[in-house]
Amino acid sequence: MAVRTGLVSVTFRQLPADEVVEVAAGAGLAAIEWGGDVHVPLGNLATAKRVKALCEDRGLAIAAYGSYLRAGSVDREEMRSAVATAEALGAPRIRVWAGNVSTAEAGVGDRMAVTRGLAELADVAASAGIEIAMEFHRNTLTDEVDSTITLLLDVGAPNLKTYWQPPVDLSDAQCLEQLEALMPWLTTVHVFSWWPSNTRLPLSGRESLWRPVLSRLAAEDREINALLEFVADDSPDRFAKDAADLHSWI
Repeated sequence: MAVRTGLVSVTFRQLPADEVVEVAAGAGLAAIEWGGDVHVPLGNLATAKRVKALCEDRGLAIAAYGSYLRAGSVDREEMRSAVATAEALGAPRIRVWAGNVSTAEAGVGDRMAVTRGLAELADVAASAGIEIAMEFHRNTLTDEVDSTITLLLDVGAPNLKTYWQPPVDLSDAQCLEQLEALMPWLTTVHVFSWWPSNTRLPLSGRESLWRPVLSRLAAEDREINALLEFVADDSPDRFAKDAADLHSWI
């Protein structure tokens, strides 16, 4: 199957939704993950429907609803609101966060709460045919591979999946090991080049990582999203170059 390229809307928080759509379409991308912080606020169904229509007009798919729900501290009403928002947006999955404590600092209670929270989120979303996908991120229980896989297995819901993105300062080889371990549950990769530390580089700055990552994704027999997230100087012009590089490597 093909790798589907796209944009995470938080890359351009400063732009209104219609301009985000134009940036993505102009760069030849296929999909957008819409964030719940600015562009499609939680529970704002009218905005979700309007953004869906903007995408349809430009032939763009909706990759996901990027919520900021933290499993383990979300009530049932928020869960239902997130599902309703994703439905209005036409999103096949909701991105969530695995708590707000790192694996190293989490106690048994933290892990139990996040596991229960993910199970409940997956259950609520399943009734609407929607996936739940965990952000792979520091300061959560998906800050490393073993903990992420443990959550996936402990919850055991067929609609619970995971994202992956390269942890800051991890070598190419270590990143590729992580990707391989998570592949059975992987739906989406967030694509950016921050190296070293939090320095934002042009995407080409880590071509040595992204070429093999994209090759590995393309070897799967299903569609996986490769979504550009963040760009040097928040520049649409630089973003266009990053998107062109991404397409050339695929």
